[in-house]
Amino acid sequence: MSGLGGIAMQAQVVVVGGGPVGMLLACELAGYGVRTLVLEARTAVSQRPKATTLHARAVQCLARRGHLGGLARAGGADEASAGEAVTHSSFHFAGIPGLVVSAPATEPEPILKCPQEQLERHFEHRARAAGARILRGHRVTAVRQEPGGVRVRSEGPHGHVVECVADYVVGADGARSAVREQAGIGSRTYPATVSAMAGDVRLAEAGALRPGWHRTPRGWIVVKDVSGEADVPDGTLRLRTLNCAGAHRSRHQPLTVEELRREVAWIAGRDMAMDSPRWLSRFSDFSRLADTYRAGRILLAGDAAHVHFPIGGQGLSTGLLDAVGLGWKLAYTVLGSAGEGLLDTYGRERRPDAQRVIDHTRAQLALMRPGPELDPLRALFAELLAQGGARGGESAFLGSMVSAQGTVLPARTTNLSPWEGRFLHNVALTTSQGRTDVIGLLREGRPLLLLFGERGRGYGQERAVERTCGLVRVVDAEPVPELPCDALLVRPDGYIAWAPGGDGLGAALSAYFGVTRPGGGEPTEAGRVRLVS
Repeated sequence: MSGLGGIAMQAQVVVVGGGPVGMLLACELAGYGVRTLVLEARTAVSQRPKATTLHARAVQCLARRGHLGGLARAGGADEASAGEAVTHSSFHFAGIPGLVVSAPATEPEPILKCPQEQLERHFEHRARAAGARILRGHRVTAVRQEPGGVRVRSEGPHGHVVECVADYVVGADGARSAVREQAGIGSRTYPATVSAMAGDVRLAEAGALRPGWHRTPRGWIVVKDVSGEADVPDGTLRLRTLNCAGAHRSRHQPLTVEELRREVAWIAGRDMAMDSPRWLSRFSDFSRLADTYRAGRILLAGDAAHVHFPIGGQGLSTGLLDAVGLGWKLAYTVLGSAGEGLLDTYGRERRPDAQRVIDHTRAQLALMRPGPELDPLRALFAELLAQGGARGGESAFLGSMVSAQGTVLPARTTNLSPWEGRFLHNVALTTSQGRTDVIGLLREGRPLLLLFGERGRGYGQERAVERTCGLVRVVDAEPVPELPCDALLVRPDGYIAWAPGGDGLGAALSAYFGVTRPGGGEPTEAGRVRLVS
């Protein structure tokens, strides 16, 4: 890479930031045949502990896009027994145990535990295999929109400069996004009100802190034994602290082990000697939501668009859902088979979801503040979670919220049916090609038109469907009790775009994929999608 100084490049899309969100987006774009370049400032994947939780809706979308291979069971409708309607995973709400996150038994497990480092490596491997070009050690210094494109300047190893002109640029470059700043995209911010610290250390007194969540009158200490992880010395604990007395005045300064020791001692009410720090970090509840996810040919995804207090492990999932929601829309826009305004729906769909995450993480933090006046409220939540469980009620509502399974997208048609905007859960289907399921049919990355029985096949004969010519995958299937309708148009991310009962199928195809243009011309090259498996 040292020989790249002073060269000019071209790409259809430049993704700035090679974390898991940027790499997943590169997987998606390159898989559709979009010439994709990733610019990442780091020379290697960071080994610092970060997120480890993927929630149900992110897992379900990744399964439909074929990205779970080697990470988790992808789910299968034929594998679920008739008597097992749902599967459950245990979680917490504001540090209170008892939250149950449920999903249909035909889907993968509702919560996937996977280190962010592993995800990033996995997505990078898939992105390279799909044809994306990835330049590490390249820090973006300028992003400028020009007529018909965006010019991106980056500095690589030894100061070598690379300039690239692209149709679109996506900033997936984190909370301090240079792309967001240079695009002039403003944000709504929520100032920091708490101080939090984290680090891997060893305690001089073995057993001084047991693993788990510990609340005291002064704050929280969360303890995890990480001795079993690779290259981690025996006796190492991962400590996280929460001090609700206010934001730390030096919160941007590096954290020291002595400072962490004092904080743990203050919250716990007794001194505990510690040493051998592997890594140390500080954070807060500062939150940010970009005013828009798109400014012309520049878009934002992941932490560049939204950050929040990391209670509940929703940051990684929210960012990956950004990538899944943006990937196919941007690909079809670049390749010429997007309906008018399709790319604008990315922000309209994803930004409200990020606002909800910010709001309910702030609500959880309010519940975690240690004042005794909140004890009755905490007790009430603990009782609700304990009594709700797998039976539903409040626990089911909170589980749906935390896992993003409660998300319903705004419809694109004027007169919508009750199905539109909802997620199509995995069901077994019988087609002329044999047994399959929704997950299997969506792995190609194409929108899917399911036609059930004789009445459904009538929709497949419409002129609008004929014009798709490979853009939309049309599948005749036997009717199934779980889907009492004649036909469904399903987006590549698993959400339902159309069903009978509202506007006609042609209106939906035009809104999403622009296939009913006057004159009925031939479909663009985007209709010939190729996805790397």
